[in-house]
Amino acid sequence: MNRLVILLIALFFINNCSLNENSRIWKDKEKDLSNQSNVKKIFAEEKLVVQEFNQGLNLDLSFIKSNNKFIDNRNNFGSQSYKGVLNKIGNYKFSKLEELNQINFKPLFFSNHIVFFDKKGSIIKYDENQKVIWKKNHYSKAEKKLYPKLNFILHEENILISDSIAKYYSINSNTGELNWTKNNTYPFNSEIKKHKNKFFVIDYKNTLRCYKIKDGSECWNLQTEDSFTISNSKYSLIIIDDMIVFSNSIGDITAVDIESGLIIWQLPTQSSRIINETYNFKTSKLVSDGISIFVSNNKNEFYSIDVKTGTTNWISNINSNITPVITGNLIFSVSNEGYLYVIEKNEGNIIRITDLFKIYQQKKRKNIYPIGFAIGNENLYLTNSDGKIIVVDLQNGSIIKIEKVSSNLVSKPFIFNNNLFLIRNGSIIQYN
Repeated sequence: MNRLVILLIALFFINNCSLNENSRIWKDKEKDLSNQSNVKKIFAEEKLVVQEFNQGLNLDLSFIKSNNKFIDNRNNFGSQSYKGVLNKIGNYKFSKLEELNQINFKPLFFSNHIVFFDKKGSIIKYDENQKVIWKKNHYSKAEKKLYPKLNFILHEENILISDSIAKYYSINSNTGELNWTKNNTYPFNSEIKKHKNKFFVIDYKNTLRCYKIKDGSECWNLQTEDSFTISNSKYSLIIIDDMIVFSNSIGDITAVDIESGLIIWQLPTQSSRIINETYNFKTSKLVSDGISIFVSNNKNEFYSIDVKTGTTNWISNINSNITPVITGNLIFSVSNEGYLYVIEKNEGNIIRITDLFKIYQQKKRKNIYPIGFAIGNENLYLTNSDGKIIVVDLQNGSIIKIEKVSSNLVSKPFIFNNNLFLIRNGSIIQYN
């Protein structure tokens, strides 16, 4: 009898309570907000676009030429200067990587030099003729066996490094010699960003950490909600004025005051019911034009977010964890199914959809997915999981060229000094 009473009380409570998606706590039932413009159903049923749209539209690319912007701190590389025809001119060699996902790490480009790492964490600096200037390894024998993956950022004559085995350190860019080294409790899982005399990086516990460039001492840290599983996605952070904005493994986007580490706003984008399924949840890097922030995920959601308030400007049904590119008043995005989207930035209207995977037979395309893309002048350069690069005319969406780069995975393209670079297992390939 007592069990029956308890069960009835529990059912009454559940029926009159609901999970608040913002706070992730149970509370009294709230009003129906479905008709409000800034409210969405989290992780609604995916309705993937699998057809082309507005193929007769020719884009005016004049604004792209006049708005060549490279803003690394905002992860927005815009349209960069590259007019090449994929003529291979360089091959920067290193030992073959133990894990293919190392090719998704970004080389460091500066002056006419390139810095990257090999499978044991050795840092290699190359000159413009593909010659090794120096090669340094600052890991113990035991640490080398963990195959550390490295993120770089340049600060004056020094290189700041964070890695996948919880170390971070600074080296001299001219000699490769160690300035200082520190250990974190958890491995890092993001790029490094810097602001004045500080740098920022996120670890696997969804903690944003602020360090002093001079000696690596911690200024402050901010831990956000954690998940029970390790995300399959690399976290992202961008700096806009005196604010740093970052994403974590469960889809939360948080804006923080750079000096104090205090939260300015936070926008949850993932339902609590799948917090423990974060390995399957993938997001793009955050990109920004200084007014809005843009991010997409593999749950059919593309967000435009107001920088100052964290409120949602618009949401579009685009299934992509590929980093979008902003240029002028347009956003370019490639879905995980191989469709190129042209989006009007302010309102989120989709202007054109082009199928870039129509070159593949239906059976084969199911196993192909895009890696990433770059925009150079009037063309888009997309790499795929089958080791190919596709060159697309942005004006009309037509495919200009398809080239095989590797039998395995290749990285997203990187444009630097009017050249295009791709990483494959064992080398960085340079094209003009």
